[in-house]
Amino acid sequence: MSRNQQLFERAQQTIPGGVNSPVRAFRSVGGTPRFIERASGPYMWDADGTRYIDYIGSWGPMIVGHAHPEVVQALRETVDRSFSFGAPTEAEITIAEEICKLMPSMEQVRMVSSGTEATMSALRLARGFTGRDLIIKFEGCYHGHADSLLVKAGSGLLTFADTTKNAPSSAGVPADIAKHTMVLEYNNVEQLKEAFAKHRGEVAAVIVEPVAGNMNLVRASQDFLQAMRDLCTADGAVLILDEVMTGFRVALGGAQSLYGIRPDLTCLGKVIGGGLPAAAFGGRRDIMAALAPLGGVYQAGTLSGNPLAVAAGLTTLRLIQKPGFHDALAAQTRKLADGLVALAQAAGVPFSADTVGGMFGLYFRAEVPRSFAEVTQSDTAAFNRFFHAMLDAGVYLAPSAFEAGFVSAAHDDAVIAATLEAARTAFGKL
Repeated sequence: MSRNQQLFERAQQTIPGGVNSPVRAFRSVGGTPRFIERASGPYMWDADGTRYIDYIGSWGPMIVGHAHPEVVQALRETVDRSFSFGAPTEAEITIAEEICKLMPSMEQVRMVSSGTEATMSALRLARGFTGRDLIIKFEGCYHGHADSLLVKAGSGLLTFADTTKNAPSSAGVPADIAKHTMVLEYNNVEQLKEAFAKHRGEVAAVIVEPVAGNMNLVRASQDFLQAMRDLCTADGAVLILDEVMTGFRVALGGAQSLYGIRPDLTCLGKVIGGGLPAAAFGGRRDIMAALAPLGGVYQAGTLSGNPLAVAAGLTTLRLIQKPGFHDALAAQTRKLADGLVALAQAAGVPFSADTVGGMFGLYFRAEVPRSFAEVTQSDTAAFNRFFHAMLDAGVYLAPSAFEAGFVSAAHDDAVIAATLEAARTAFGKL
């Protein structure tokens, strides 16, 4: 029995399913999860000492590569001064100023510790600000595991839940809570217009991933996001862009800078913690003024703005502002995707791929999907075989056909070439 198998057997005795986040369990692809011992640059090593080229990057935050020397140094300098105070620090102000500078739609920011906490808090704030209850979200978009958002959700829910019904995707979510969430089709402009016409004056907020990363990678159309912005403005609803994944990863100003859409609130995570638990939500000053201690919407967190997470995040944000950083990252990601498409075509395998900045999607279908329904038409059995062939060759992809992948600045030409060589063999096996 391998060391990974031993650890998985041991973990299942004290941790439900042996993992602390469901998609890590390899349930959809089969096999034994890899227990990671260490990582550096574009690589990870598991408990058996096997090296992998890493394309999950802790699900997005490791944009400059694992254990970047400058991030490590910032953490070392911070930890000597202790690592939690429960009181304000100057570094919290600095990272808030940096975020507001890079994303001008965010006039004020509240730090939290996870993406789920950010989206949950943003929704509560939108409801408190508008005095309304109804939330609109979209099929396949995952905004964390808050009760009101676990309706036809993406990410692990696509693997573990029955998403065929317009009902909670998770047990334990009361129908009375879910009824305040309306789920519409992603990229369906007419349906969105009809919903606002039918529920005029009732919608508190619309929340969306501008580039979905939790039903694999699916781009929003420009018309879809613009209609959302126009309808929210006309009706007094709050537009929330969930940029937990896309923030600072697809562009320095996030997806909102690519689309030219100014949201009322934005949710951030992943990159702003540099791999440590940190997230944030923020936006218009008048909306943020409704938060305690200024207003009546309560939100709090003992470890919000944790000094270590802020140090890692600030250093990462400074590194990604180097001239040409995102252009180079996008070029490497596109090189990977184009190479995979060419290899699949040569092998006669139905396959497509798409990229936005440092994110990519791989689909075992002939065309790039534009909706939740199209994503679910992908050949998941083919993906599972491809996943294991790549894993055996030392390439670690997301262990689900419904997750986006991530490239870091450490994925140089040699790393991409090695990945494509592994893929050549993997596609041949299909």
